[in-house]
Amino acid sequence: MSGRQHRETEIARRIRAKGLAAGRTSAQIADEIHEACMAHFSTTRIKAHRLSHGIALADVIEQVRALFERDQKPMPGIGETLLSAYESGLKRPGPEYLHYLCTVYRVEPAALGYEGPCICGHGHRMPGVIGGEVKEPRRLPTDRDLVIKPMEPEPDAEEDENILRRTLLNLLGTDANASAELDGPVLGACEGIRRRMDETLVSATVSAAMLDQWEEATISLGRQYTTTAPLRLLCDVLLELSAVRTAMSRRQPTDLAERLCRMAAQLAGLSGMILINLGDHRLARSFFRTGRTAADETGDRALRAWICARESLIPLYFGDAREALHLAKKSRDLAGSTPCPAQAMAPVVEARALAMMTGADRKREVVDQAKRALARARNAFSHMREEDQEDLAFGYTEKQLCFYQGDVLTKLGETIEAEVILDQALSKYEDHIVDQTLIRFDQAHCKLIDGDVEEAVAIGTRALNLVGDEYLTDFIVRPALALEQAIISKDANAPGLEAFRVALRRPKTQLKGGGA
Repeated sequence: MSGRQHRETEIARRIRAKGLAAGRTSAQIADEIHEACMAHFSTTRIKAHRLSHGIALADVIEQVRALFERDQKPMPGIGETLLSAYESGLKRPGPEYLHYLCTVYRVEPAALGYEGPCICGHGHRMPGVIGGEVKEPRRLPTDRDLVIKPMEPEPDAEEDENILRRTLLNLLGTDANASAELDGPVLGACEGIRRRMDETLVSATVSAAMLDQWEEATISLGRQYTTTAPLRLLCDVLLELSAVRTAMSRRQPTDLAERLCRMAAQLAGLSGMILINLGDHRLARSFFRTGRTAADETGDRALRAWICARESLIPLYFGDAREALHLAKKSRDLAGSTPCPAQAMAPVVEARALAMMTGADRKREVVDQAKRALARARNAFSHMREEDQEDLAFGYTEKQLCFYQGDVLTKLGETIEAEVILDQALSKYEDHIVDQTLIRFDQAHCKLIDGDVEEAVAIGTRALNLVGDEYLTDFIVRPALALEQAIISKDANAPGLEAFRVALRRPKTQLKGGGA
């Protein structure tokens, strides 16, 4: 322990001893420690609460782990390094960790220095606190504080966030994902957050440390895109987007404003991607439009091209190949000669749209255009930065390239080459059940084209039975119905067709849990 830390601990120990002798609560002692130490040691409120209990970082970690064990949850990844980062203000705990830290200290998030209610929706306050409220300590300003004055509360914004928090809390239950749906209140909360972000973008201080934290959170949410159930992830993403919007509601210095707009664009785009997976293409379009507005503020061609390329997937998946082709070309033009994910993604969407437009006659000219687009995509991918080649959400990966190349070849009727590439793609997708399912549907279509109807039915049925309830959205159901129609056109009495229909139309609660 450094001399500075030792002095801080000694002061806190004396304040704690006097407070206990006077009968004060731990929350009141924490307020006194924060007020006495903030100016000299930059002691945060969350650290003051640990000091008021007279415990070490390791003690807090063990209490959090015990609470996770009590709630029958997997052991958390929180350790002393992460908790120390929370206490120094370098990082902010996520909703779940914040809930358990509030439980350990028996206070609300505000007492630990964080805005907004806890995800659980009920109080943690320690019995005996006057009026059930924690006194707001006097806070000395620091040079990292750029906010000019407190913002007025927004009841509608708080209600939307609370709806998402309640939904997220329900999804944290062991079996909650099985019955989760994108219902009216959740849709309304999504639209409310998106609309207020639009309003902020056309009207908008925050510390550099907080921006660093939000940027890290945005990257982390992107990594969860393939591993977290879509509705659960949507709640997390929109709560983060709402926090960014709050910071943007006042005018910022130019450099900070640009970083906030970048995060807003990425989070809005990620929301649109998740909503595609949930099957709500109308709301997905709205979020991509918000993302475009935010991206335009940054002047970053690569970011604008990424938003446009991601938006092109809506008409691609929901039946308008010509619009998808138009948006893909627009994305390619925006990217220009800048090596970026959109340079690889846009030509792939072009190829997929062209393949959808070839029809039964397989016009040679269109087929050649589609294959040339794939060649451009592979070339662009080879020039991308390594970190972009590993990012499924904000970049473009080799397994995505394989999957979409196989999809194009399937639609073009090139089954021999398509099956090889689809097998490669499926072997690379270990944690993304949505794309795994779409790959298997393509494999089934290859078998249909080759005349093996029974195997096509078997592959389609296995694919549906692997889909967890939380992933069985219109995004999966629509291509499954298209596969069913293709099977019927080949053989209306195909062996196993009834089992395929049962798997597709079975009540969600009876479907197998997802994951491959």
